[in-house]
Amino acid sequence: MDTGTHIVMGFAIGGLAAIDPVVANDPATAQSVLIAAVIGSQAPDADTVLKLRNNAVYIRHHRGITHSVPAVMLWPIAITAAIFPFFPEANLLHLWLWTFLAVFLHVFVDIFNSYGTQALRPFSSRWVALGVINTFDPIIFGIHIIGLIIWGFGANPVPTFLIMYAVIVGYYIVRFMLQSAVRHSIKNTIPKADNVIIAPTIRFYQWRIAAETKEYFYVGRAYGRSITIYDKFKKKSIPDNEIFQKAKTDRNVSAFLSFSPLYRWELSEGDDQYEVRFIDLRYRSNDHYPFVAVVQMDKDLEIQSSYTGWIFSEEKLQKKLEILPNE
Repeated sequence: MDTGTHIVMGFAIGGLAAIDPVVANDPATAQSVLIAAVIGSQAPDADTVLKLRNNAVYIRHHRGITHSVPAVMLWPIAITAAIFPFFPEANLLHLWLWTFLAVFLHVFVDIFNSYGTQALRPFSSRWVALGVINTFDPIIFGIHIIGLIIWGFGANPVPTFLIMYAVIVGYYIVRFMLQSAVRHSIKNTIPKADNVIIAPTIRFYQWRIAAETKEYFYVGRAYGRSITIYDKFKKKSIPDNEIFQKAKTDRNVSAFLSFSPLYRWELSEGDDQYEVRFIDLRYRSNDHYPFVAVVQMDKDLEIQSSYTGWIFSEEKLQKKLEILPNE
């Protein structure tokens, strides 16, 4: 989920902690738990700082080790250790328990969007992405805001947030039902599809879809049960030649290929260079595919420039390649 949603989740968990008698009857524990819940609900996204290095590192590692099983155990210990000296009268065990819940829920809810996490590390490096909730879901965010406002006006936080989370669980069930209906419609539209990716959008009934058969890639949108196919691409295996072998050694391309499950490639040849481009098919927006990896090489196959990330115009992409040579 996005940062804003994780923040309001942290406050909601801090309020719900009043269900615990130890927290409810001890102001020091209650204050420390609220602070820890807000921090814990953000902590796994500390790897966002990797973007300061470059996009390749960020794409390869974001929501990776910081969302892993060991991290879910270590974050609460670190946060509790940092907060407890400021609240020495707080109950240490209950401070840790509610911090653990905040961290766990952060990782848990992240698996429901299309980006996903490596939440099963070190047991598996597979990305777990259920694709039913958009990274920012206005309904989930809005429900949290309503719950916090009601709490702010003096309502008992326990029934307030228990009802709130019951409504959210019901919302998740509805989203799974909608996704299942979309998947069924895709199978009717593209009977030979053996790989289907359904990604939510910020709009309740709209979904991005990408499907793969033995011969073609299909890209489109679903509006309820109605499927519209916008693009159809003939599948082409990546050539086993020196150009592509060299391209795949570039760290931007390597990061892209490690992350993207459905993409196509393009090769352009100029007077003095080759350009290899990999295009993720999951994020079509306004007739454009913004998530790409590009590498430019001279005729001796020396890499001159490369880039991976989100880009929304060809002009900006070429500027990136000029500014960040062989990033």
